[in-house]
Amino acid sequence: MNNLKTTNTLLLILVVPVVFYLLNILSFIFIPLVFSMFIALLFLPLLRWLQKKGIAKAISISIVILIIIGGLKIIAELIQLSSREIIATNEAFIEKAQLKLVAILNSYQDFFGVEQGTDTNFLNHFLNKDNFGSTISYIGNTLTMTLMTAFFVVLWLAESINVQKLMNNTILRQKHTSVKTFMKIEKDLIKFIKVKFLVSLGTGIFTGLACYFFDVSFPIFWGLFAFVINFVQMIGSFITVILLAIFAFVELDPNSILLFFVLTITGVQVLFGSILEPIFMGKSFSINIITVLVMLMFWGFIWGVPGMIMSIPITVFIKIILEQYPETRVIANIISGNDTVIPLPVKK
Repeated sequence: MNNLKTTNTLLLILVVPVVFYLLNILSFIFIPLVFSMFIALLFLPLLRWLQKKGIAKAISISIVILIIIGGLKIIAELIQLSSREIIATNEAFIEKAQLKLVAILNSYQDFFGVEQGTDTNFLNHFLNKDNFGSTISYIGNTLTMTLMTAFFVVLWLAESINVQKLMNNTILRQKHTSVKTFMKIEKDLIKFIKVKFLVSLGTGIFTGLACYFFDVSFPIFWGLFAFVINFVQMIGSFITVILLAIFAFVELDPNSILLFFVLTITGVQVLFGSILEPIFMGKSFSINIITVLVMLMFWGFIWGVPGMIMSIPITVFIKIILEQYPETRVIANIISGNDTVIPLPVKK
């Protein structure tokens, strides 16, 4: 028995890296699949409510798809508005920004004693034609991922992919346990996605308003950027504040207005991210901060930015699964930061 247990442990150690390697190699399939599962979970209650009202399943799925298309249409319109803002930027702003960037770089080089370069046309470097091909490639990959995600969402909603049956046949192997676990996963993930969406929406709206009232350029773009990047737990808030502070420093004069603007956008991030979000999430979503950072780096390494966005929902999913087994419940407690110790059986 000991030899069998040792063999199983060694096989597990060998299999786990292979699984994560396949997740990395086949990311073009797994990213849309996992992302679509979270989207489908969000609309499952609406789908069930429509079916209780006697509406046919095909019509119910069509209504949900129309709602999703409407949401994507709104996002597309916001992207177009922000693009028009950026394109309409006059050359005076670009020259002013470039002069400030040169001054900052020269100060940095003088301070560290680094030899100054001759090329100061930084903004044109990023608008170079050589980078145009990579931009087109990125847009093409994003469009492909979006279409695959939409396809998988339809499959989830139509129950062509049944998570409950999959869990019953692979992980849990007990119908009652699988149903109970699936209901908890669905409930917790729906709550997480709703709260995260509303918090990110509030962060984006108030960040855009702050840019508008302090006369910082591109308020729609910065609001949309804050909304999207806020889905990256913890890191998203820092990125928004740092980038906006640098942009405002380039555009605004370094006086009290700049200081108040930075304090305002920092206050928005603290209010929504550090105060409102934990209150709405509740204790059931308490995850150890070390676990959050490790999962962000891990899934970011495997799947890039989409992995960082989905890292916390995936962690919640794993934690709920681990809570179903006495042997792995201690790992779930470590993930959640719970200090509860599970007593071991005493040998008589």
